[in-house]
Formats: sequence, structure tokens, C-alpha cells
Amino acid sequence: MTQETVKVNKTKALKPVKKRKSASLDKKKARGGWLFVLPFVIGFVLLYIPMIYDSLLFSFNQIEIVPRQGYTLKPLGWGAYSAALFENTQFVPTLLKGLQGLAFDIPMILIFSLFMAVLLNQKMVGRAAFRAILFVPVILSTGILGGAQFTMTQTDAMGGAIDDGSGTSASEEIVSAIDLQKFFEGMVVGQELVEYVTVAINNIFSIVNRSGVQILIFLAGLQSISPAIYESVQIDGATAWETFWKITFPMITPMILVNAVYTIIDAFTMETNVVMSYINNTKSSIIDASGLAMSWMYFLLVIVIIAAVAGIFSTFVFYQKRN
Repeated sequence: MTQETVKVNKTKALKPVKKRKSASLDKKKARGGWLFVLPFVIGFVLLYIPMIYDSLLFSFNQIEIVPRQGYTLKPLGWGAYSAALFENTQFVPTLLKGLQGLAFDIPMILIFSLFMAVLLNQKMVGRAAFRAILFVPVILSTGILGGAQFTMTQTDAMGGAIDDGSGTSASEEIVSAIDLQKFFEGMVVGQELVEYVTVAINNIFSIVNRSGVQILIFLAGLQSISPAIYESVQIDGATAWETFWKITFPMITPMILVNAVYTIIDAFTMETNVVMSYINNTKSSIIDASGLAMSWMYFLLVIVIIAAVAGIFSTFVFYQKRN
């Protein structure tokens, strides 16, 4: 064997073996996420998009049923939308009333759920039981039990609840503004704050009933914060108040944004919402142009509110960088 042959063999032996490139962890997680949402994406494309298109089309046309031939479309243009805004005397006031009520409910749900999540994240006896108890209303408000509860709410609204003789239902009001005014006599508190607290206390059942999912999301966010961060601030002598506002609150802001969007959607689409009830009771059929026009305007209003809230919250949301 010549020296040149030996050099060639050594060169081949020293060449690195090419390894098959494997997907990174982030790419694997991305693929897993797409596989997880794939059934929803397929159902949305095949089922929901055609229904959304038909709903939008029918809102601009009057449907006339033709016996044994189906239906024909009579163009209305923006007539149904114009009639809902300018001719219907109840739609806009009902819409404003619904927005006013939700402006009270949504902040209170977020504040209450965050407060309860912080409490339930502490080490205490029976913590798992308390978590389960606070999530029970979410289970009870779904399916048959939810329908029964909605029926009871309607019965109460029609005067079926117990009346205490003052003209208001005993199940509707727990405290009055006069009681809270006496409580806040020694403090410089405006009447608007007193009324807000009064509404919140009187709606405590609804707030607790609609806070179960938000509490779980906040708990998940709180448990993702590293205990080492809290240990370091305790060594530096930070108080519990400072720890909450400097550590807990900034790191939980992504969950606040998620819960805000979820709460807005849940509040705007629940059966007891006055606007939803009005639209459902007003339209004569599922293909009524006026009802569909009101539904689309309501839908666009919800999208605008969600975009505005997401834009405002995104200015102070803190995302922890993980290496």
C-alpha cells in the first residue's frame, strides 16, 4: 500500500459523519399545537364559514319562500341595518343598557377572580376543596341545569320572586346605597363609587357564578411564577404589598389579558344578556333580515370592544423571556 493510499484512507476516516437534523423543540411544540386545533379548523372551514356567509347574505336580502321551489332573495341593501338603528326605537337603548351593565360586571369579575386566585394559591388547609367549590357554579350553569337556572331568572324578572313589600325582590338586592353611604360616612368617597360597590354586592351571585374559569386561569399563571423570585425579594425585605405589585401583578398580566377577552366574550354572548334576549325575541325567524342585521351589528361592536381592550392591555403586559 502506497503512502498516497494511506493518506486518502486517513482523510476519509477523519471526515465528520453527517447527522440527520432533528426538529427543534419549538417546532415540535408548534406541530403539536396545530394537530391539537386541527379538528376545530376543519370544522370552522367546512361548517361555520358557509353559515357565516349565508347569515351575512341574508341580512342584506329579504327571503321569500317559494312553495316547492325553495326561496328567492329580494335585495334590501342597507335597509335592515338602517331600520334597526333609526326606525327601531328599542334596539339602541337596549344596546346602551347592555353595555352599561357589562361595564360594571366585567371589571368586578376580573378583580374578584384575581383576588380569589391569590388566596387559593396560598398554603392552607382544604385548598383543593375551596378550588372545587368555586368551580362548581361553572358546571351547574351548563346544560340542563343552566337552562333551569335561566328559567328561574326569567321567572324572578317577571315578578315570581319573593317580594319584601318595598317593590323590589329580596333576591335582587342585598344592600342599598343608603347602607353603604352610612358605612363610608367617615371617608371621602364619591357617590359614584358607592353606587358601583352597591351594584357589585347585589350582583355577587352572578359574579361568583361567572368567575370559575377565570380563577383557574389566574391560578395557572400564579403557579408558573418561580418560587426563587419570591425568595429573593423576601431576602431583600420586600413587604407582601410590594411583592404583589412589583412581582405578582406584572407577571400575571398576560393572564389578565386572556381573562379580559374571555370575560367580554362570555358576558356579551350569555343568555341573560339583555341585548341577546332582545334580538332573539325580536326576530320572527332565523332568516329574518332585521334580526340578522342587529346580530351582525352587535357582533361587530363586540369585536371592536375586544380589539380596544386588547390594545389597551397590551401596553402594559409583561412577557417573561425564557432562555
